[in-house]
Amino acid sequence: ILKARELAAAEPELYYYADQYNNPASWHAHYHTTGPEIIAQTAGQITHLVAGLGTAGTMIGTGRYLKKYSTDIALVAVQPDAAFHGIEGWKHMASSIQPGIYDAALPDRQLAVRTEDALLATRRLAKEEGLFVGISAGAATVAALQLAATMQAGHIVVIFADSGYKYLSDRMWQPQPAGI
Repeated sequence: ILKARELAAAEPELYYYADQYNNPASWHAHYHTTGPEIIAQTAGQITHLVAGLGTAGTMIGTGRYLKKYSTDIALVAVQPDAAFHGIEGWKHMASSIQPGIYDAALPDRQLAVRTEDALLATRRLAKEEGLFVGISAGAATVAALQLAATMQAGHIVVIFADSGYKYLSDRMWQPQPAGI
């Protein structure tokens, strides 16, 4: 990120830095599309939103819309459990450059997911549910299952922000020992 900023500043005729980490268009897009779609698709019955933190645009935009709809909707932000992790696209906020659009006060709850658990969930989603998703979707699933285990009732919406196609050569799709 720092190098991209440096290059764009030094040679603006050669480089363009979209800066999705600080560009309000990132969260605005989710405020105007993802949030309303969730309300429509759930008939307003959503009780919890689970979304990962990368640029934070999904959580902030969707979360702001959902909170405007009902302050009773709980926002659950998910991130890797460690600075050095394998959950592509996500940030471990305590050790990262935090996106300028991130509002740490918005989520009602934070959950941390281990890379190994995310990998296992990603493989299980493909094998058992027929969902070919990326590792961040596996991580979101782990968090949603942790959340669901603490609830009596409710309607959890989980954001799957990536598919598995860009990870075809990744270790998660390599043959696994029996039982995994």
